[in-house]
Amino acid sequence: MSACIHRLCKGLICMRICVTNRNLCSGDFFETVSKACQTADMVILREKDMSSTEYEKTAETVQKICKDNDTLFCINTFSDIAEKIKPDALQLSYNDFIKYTKKEILTGVSVHSLSEALSAEKYGADFLIAGHIFETDCKKGLAPRGEKFLTEIVSNVEIPVYAIGGINPENESEVYKWGADGVCIMSGYMR
Repeated sequence: MSACIHRLCKGLICMRICVTNRNLCSGDFFETVSKACQTADMVILREKDMSSTEYEKTAETVQKICKDNDTLFCINTFSDIAEKIKPDALQLSYNDFIKYTKKEILTGVSVHSLSEALSAEKYGADFLIAGHIFETDCKKGLAPRGEKFLTEIVSNVEIPVYAIGGINPENESEVYKWGADGVCIMSGYMR
């Protein structure tokens, strides 16, 4: 078991996850991912606007980049592609997770309430991505959930919880103080 997989499974703190969005990149997307692998423990390929065919081709390239850099690779949403190419993990929305029955890959679930977090854990999620914690352009106009939300989830589940949403070098340490096992960062890596 690689050190990264061990950290993910055991919920050790300070795991950094790069969440991709090629539309934010000013340069080559694959070079950006490769650079992110220098400090990220995992890359979640979150390219929701891609067709299944385009996503699979991109996933194969990103998976190789991650493997070459000893970085975990996670598929977002496309469970059929995950079953085919066998990434280190699969990340699903809460609604998709409830319908997902295969459970052959480490599975993370995006949650936006304590009840979703408790339910996801009950039904076998391996880790949670809780958000959004701070203001973010990705959720313009929606109030961040903040400290109370994050601490409530962390204190009520046994599985690792990774914070997402508006996390940057200035506020990253706050989410660790609030009990998060790690952070998910999009803009900081993609830009």
